[in-house]
Amino acid sequence: MRSDAREAAFRIVFASLFGGDSGEVFRKKVYQQFKLNEEETAFAAKLVELTETHSEELGQKLAEKVTRFAEYRIFPVDRAVMLVALAEIFYLEEVPPIVSVSEATALARKYSAETSANFVNGVLGGFLAS
Repeated sequence: MRSDAREAAFRIVFASLFGGDSGEVFRKKVYQQFKLNEEETAFAAKLVELTETHSEELGQKLAEKVTRFAEYRIFPVDRAVMLVALAEIFYLEEVPPIVSVSEATALARKYSAETSANFVNGVLGGFLAS
């Protein structure tokens, strides 16, 4: 299921962005933990690759939308969720952007603060409107 692949990608990106282990052994363990099949593993790996490759650009796009406070004040979980979603929105044409926003909102609801789902939905929704 792609939802599990997105969650696996989020965990890897979060670890990578915030100083944790994100090497190949860690990635394989995450994919195994989520019991991803070959297709799902490839999807998750593509999301991780796109997020890492375009991290500076995606970070800039995020900073442009979040104007009420400094980027460093965004919860790390929310930042990782939004970066993965933005990679999907901008670089995976086969996925409807609204699906990316919905999935990111669900991840924020699961892993972050109570109000984070609305925040993530609002920020990412801003990319769909522009």
